[in-house]
Amino acid sequence: MSVQVENLEKNMAKLTIEVSEEDFEKAIQGAYLKQRNKISVPGFRKGKVPRAMIEKMYGAGIFYEDAANSLIPQHYSSAAAESELEIVSQPEIDVVQIEKGKPFIFTAEVAVKPEVTLGEYKGVEVPKTDIEVTDEDIAAELKKEQDKNARTITVEDRAAKEGDTVTLDFEGAVDGVPFEGGAGKDYPLTLGSNSFIPGFEEQLVGKNVEEEAEVNVTFPDDYNAEELKGKAAVFKCVIHKIEAKELPELDDDFAQDVSEFDTLEEYKADVKANLISKKEAEAKRAKEDAAVEKVIENATMEIPDAMIKSQVNQMVDDFARRIQSQGLTMEQYMQFTGSTSESMQEQMKPQALKRIQTRLVLEKVAEVENIEAGEDKLQEEIKNLAEMYKMEADKFQDMLGDYEKEQMKKDLAVQEAVTFLAENAVEK
Repeated sequence: MSVQVENLEKNMAKLTIEVSEEDFEKAIQGAYLKQRNKISVPGFRKGKVPRAMIEKMYGAGIFYEDAANSLIPQHYSSAAAESELEIVSQPEIDVVQIEKGKPFIFTAEVAVKPEVTLGEYKGVEVPKTDIEVTDEDIAAELKKEQDKNARTITVEDRAAKEGDTVTLDFEGAVDGVPFEGGAGKDYPLTLGSNSFIPGFEEQLVGKNVEEEAEVNVTFPDDYNAEELKGKAAVFKCVIHKIEAKELPELDDDFAQDVSEFDTLEEYKADVKANLISKKEAEAKRAKEDAAVEKVIENATMEIPDAMIKSQVNQMVDDFARRIQSQGLTMEQYMQFTGSTSESMQEQMKPQALKRIQTRLVLEKVAEVENIEAGEDKLQEEIKNLAEMYKMEADKFQDMLGDYEKEQMKKDLAVQEAVTFLAENAVEK
């Protein structure tokens, strides 16, 4: 095998790979041996037809496709390694010469890792994030805990108000004609949840149990049913039940019920401490994100389309695995959402580009700043991953090859580059 490398524009390269006549002949013979049991020729038993007879009857190229398919993966991998290019996309394969008695020649067009030129990356200005915890923040957290521990009571002595859950019957009509999907019986609806058409829930506020109500609404112009877009509708409604949340009192008993503390003041102090920790973590992430974003803006790089395409395909595959774990296929998801494979890929392109830019810039920062993850860092990461997968660290490490360990080291160096940029950023 021989390989020639041609550098193309926009960080693309073409590998021209030549496989010897002898290897091509072996591949053809292999294809013949694989297929001969499937080929029938009058006068011969199945599997006993000479190759020359098959080629004479069906043409010399009958085994070319199988031969090429067996040669391309192996020889492309060898050529890619020999070229020493840092390839960042799947190859676009094109067969140049496939003829008996001659070398088999094909090309592989690939994207190569772009060179990054860093602009200003140390001391970039980023917005300062406020980490102050106010009394309102604490009150909001306490309210969440009250809501979680609230009990539901049936209301009989007042009209419905926002926040109540009403059980109602309704029937809608447009121009006096009922429409499909416009009726419901014993339907639970939380007023203020905005789960119905705009304006619907507000008109039920102030209505009593078994009181008939006429609700007038207009369907939005972007409503999902074409025949109802922009149409005025009237819903006849009857509320059969009103339920409200009864919140527990904020006192020492409440603190003892929902926490390990004896008094409300101790519980509030703990809530405040947790909010401070949360805001500090959020501020750290925001500073890191802003610093990386600024460094990307200041850097220059030319990302080949093939690299973006490969990243998009990887993201689509990851997404497919996630929804599959929830019991959905990609076909079902696209049917439910009205999306297509092409629209999903187009939608993911900006995010794919951002991921590529982020990784390239951080790798460059790690390179120029000599940021490396040593063996101690790697072992710590292996230990953490082993704990996450509930495995012994030694057994987890035995599963990893040299390539996986090197990738982990690169990932750790990239994480340290993020920390480096944030620590050197200036908050304004």
